[in-house]
Amino acid sequence: MFDLRPVGYVIGLLLVALGATMFIPWAVDSIWQTGGAGAFAASGMITILFGGSMALASANSRSPGLNLQQVFLLTVMSWVALPVFAGLPFWLGAPHASYTDAFFEAVSGMTTTGSTVFSNLGDLPMGTLLWRGMMQWFGGVGIIVVAMAFLPTLKVGGMQLFRSEGFDTLGKVLPRAGEIAGSISIVYLALTVTCLLAYSLVGMPFFDALVLSMTTIATGGFANTDASFAAFSGAPEYVSSLFMLLASLPFIRYVQMMRGASQPLFQDSQVRAFLVTAAVLILVITFYRMFASGVHGEESFRESLFNVTSILSGTGYASVDYQLWGPFPVVLFFMIGLVGGCAGSTCCSIKIFRFQLLFISIKQQVKRIHSPHGVFGARYAGRPVGEDVISSVMAFFVMFFVSLGLISVALSLLGLDFVTAVSGAATALANIGPGLGPEIGPSGNFGGLSDAAKWVLSLAMLLGRLELVAVLILFTPGFWRG
Repeated sequence: MFDLRPVGYVIGLLLVALGATMFIPWAVDSIWQTGGAGAFAASGMITILFGGSMALASANSRSPGLNLQQVFLLTVMSWVALPVFAGLPFWLGAPHASYTDAFFEAVSGMTTTGSTVFSNLGDLPMGTLLWRGMMQWFGGVGIIVVAMAFLPTLKVGGMQLFRSEGFDTLGKVLPRAGEIAGSISIVYLALTVTCLLAYSLVGMPFFDALVLSMTTIATGGFANTDASFAAFSGAPEYVSSLFMLLASLPFIRYVQMMRGASQPLFQDSQVRAFLVTAAVLILVITFYRMFASGVHGEESFRESLFNVTSILSGTGYASVDYQLWGPFPVVLFFMIGLVGGCAGSTCCSIKIFRFQLLFISIKQQVKRIHSPHGVFGARYAGRPVGEDVISSVMAFFVMFFVSLGLISVALSLLGLDFVTAVSGAATALANIGPGLGPEIGPSGNFGGLSDAAKWVLSLAMLLGRLELVAVLILFTPGFWRG
């Protein structure tokens, strides 16, 4: 019989930890008396009591390891349960949102999507703005742990390719995930503190630097104003671009550097491919703006650097409304948002290594057509790639674009126009942040959508963050019989 109690025990502990962190924004609102302290106190107590009760009720079933079914269920249910409670402060306090809006904002935060339903952000209490940043920061480190400890074990979307680098966790998920999380958390915290100091050194106010450092390293994109990053043009854009790029690289490489091995970072095939892709795209947009729009010099380079890096990494900041740059940048930004950064980073979307494997597979098939009797083995980063990895990546591409189509159709049936429906589906499934069009583009937000559309997009954000397969397998009868 399938035992849910080990899963409930872990989720209960996670909820207790989440509830405890709600007293940080409570303290901020209490000290600065900006309002909202009561909502955080109530939300924290509710979350701790619920999580503690769940953990105590399941404590008698703790086991040294989890089976594959329990790992799948834990991975998915953790990302569902945490936003349910993380949205309580928005619902109970400022901005007094409906629970639909509160849940959407929490899902967007925890999945580091960065889409928001709230306007007049500058009028919100400091604790609420801090909580939005904290949600993304927690989600960012959680994403890395899932990518390095869980998904390789689950063989999701070709992630088994990185199993040896993320440690073999099957049968020992919790202890090994704890080991991975401990090492990565040190690097994650160090990058966040360094980003905070860098923002402060270039003149950004401390509170903005604090929140934006968390959302930058998480490649989340939540900001403290409706104008996103437009209030910090100049040197902060360079700082942000640097740290968005750093957060897009595999964190396991930073752990290796911390232990004295720097070669793996520079020898990593996906790191080189990502950085080359970013450089080419930045130059293309820079020269396009110089020749097509007459924007020259440093301004053209800086704005191109920042906005290309933001969309490619899935962070979702915007320093300008790039929809005004013309149709070519808009189409290009839509496409590069589906690329994403490296596996094992805080980035989202399809990820660069899958495109590498796709091109390797295409090249292999072309060779087979040219030489039917030849033997051509796929290799990635100097290592042979098994057919299971290629099949897993191809299945991921198919599921991603089928899901994109279905979500777009669902949003269209709910009354959204074509551009809003397709770009909304893409930005949610790829966890990018802003969509296209006047309503959900970089100068708008998702607050004007219907409640039904927000629930569809919330589901899409969770699907994208969990790499599709980890969620969809729960709906197969064989999973529960296995």
